[in-house]
Amino acid sequence: MNIDTAYLRRCIDTLESMSDALNRSSPEDTVYDMYCNICIEKFELVLEQSGKLLKKRLRPWFASNRQADRLTFRNTFRHAAKYSLIPADACERWLEYRDNRNHTGNDRSEAFEKSTLELLPDLIKDARALATAVEELNDD
Repeated sequence: MNIDTAYLRRCIDTLESMSDALNRSSPEDTVYDMYCNICIEKFELVLEQSGKLLKKRLRPWFASNRQADRLTFRNTFRHAAKYSLIPADACERWLEYRDNRNHTGNDRSEAFEKSTLELLPDLIKDARALATAVEELNDD
């Protein structure tokens, strides 16, 4: 089964570019807010795309595609660690990213933004590793 990771990789690249631009700008600049908002949006997109691709990759370990598709985000990443698609420590970080993301709808405060922005460097590394793992398994 071939899984296309192009959109995920594009989101990761955009997130990294916007994170770099954010780090070069001053919080007093209006462009800082724009970069911050884009980073948070891409943070959410990377999480969602990563979960969707991982569910597709996990399908061979389940009795049916439907069974794999019903996995929650947390269980998707736990199974990915169980089957060595991602390391256990990366699984824990993915769960932390998700916990942070779950606060998005409830809290768009400065504290939330700061906590999300602090997660970006690790998310970018973990998302690139996940995309590579999914692609490497395409030849199975």
